[in-house]
Amino acid sequence: MAHSMGGGELARYIGRHGTGRVRSAVLLSAVTPLMLQGPDNPEGVPQSVLDDIKAGILKERSQFWKDTAETFFSADRPDSKVTQGNKDAFWYMGMAQTIEGAVACVDAFGTTPFHDDLRKFDVPTLVVHGDDDRVVPIDATARKTVQIVPDAELKVYEGASHGLAMVDGDKQRFNQDLLDFLSR
Repeated sequence: MAHSMGGGELARYIGRHGTGRVRSAVLLSAVTPLMLQGPDNPEGVPQSVLDDIKAGILKERSQFWKDTAETFFSADRPDSKVTQGNKDAFWYMGMAQTIEGAVACVDAFGTTPFHDDLRKFDVPTLVVHGDDDRVVPIDATARKTVQIVPDAELKVYEGASHGLAMVDGDKQRFNQDLLDFLSR
């Protein structure tokens, strides 16, 4: 299972090494096949957004991660169930990485194409994405991933954020969907 930029890591692993040691794959709010907006991916994220993320990390990373937690969890939505604990855990994860690593990571997850890697998937694959993911746009990623990966199953969580696996309600649903998928 791989979340967000980890989806790119899983795709690259399978692209390079195949699925001989992989029984199944789960891509949760993943950046595959490509996040960056371009002529072939108009639904993607503009380069200016990626540049703003890097600038925020470089200017004042602690406040940047606190502010980003709001978007990560769609905390400003009226029906949001995100807790302060969720947001604090997100901040802690962001602060645990180096500034250099965080900035380099933005380029890696934002601009790396994974189309060829996804074409090498030949195991059961579950793709889960919230339709209110304001970090990784569902139309640029999940919906395109299932068009590339043979027999991939897409589960769209209505109203769910990028951090859906951490938020009450969505995390229980995801855990059950994950268990059901893995028990097949």
